[in-house]
Amino acid sequence: APMAAVCNVADYSKSTKLLSATTLRNILGTKTLSELLADRENIAQGLKAMIDTATDPWGIDIERVEVKDVRLPQNLQRAMAAEAEATREARAKVIGAEGEQKASKALKEASDIISSSPAALQLRYLQTLATISSEKNSTIVFPIPIEMFANFAKKKEE
Repeated sequence: APMAAVCNVADYSKSTKLLSATTLRNILGTKTLSELLADRENIAQGLKAMIDTATDPWGIDIERVEVKDVRLPQNLQRAMAAEAEATREARAKVIGAEGEQKASKALKEASDIISSSPAALQLRYLQTLATISSEKNSTIVFPIPIEMFANFAKKKEE
């Protein structure tokens, strides 16, 4: 097998290095920045398998591959950073939407409870006024139920 490497390939050392660099670029092009940082061992195993398969006919056996330091071009770094930012923003939107959904369910439940008891609504109203007044606001707005105006309108028509 070592004889094949010397006889069949002009410069087996250089050829193996070029094949390794090309294979590394191909694999890195399919990974996200977070995958590159977190999954070096699996990337190295994939590299080893691919390089070993390609160099077997040359009589070269790859013992191990280590991904120690990866230098990426600036434009690729920017593209990967933008992708990571977009992923973070998407996750944040999903989390925000889930929070909104939970809040709306809680409001619906509270609304159901309050609507079943007029006293509960009055107590909640007074509690809100107490909260507003404790904040030292100079203006307090008193909402008036529309039903009160309906009664006035009926009397005016009579």
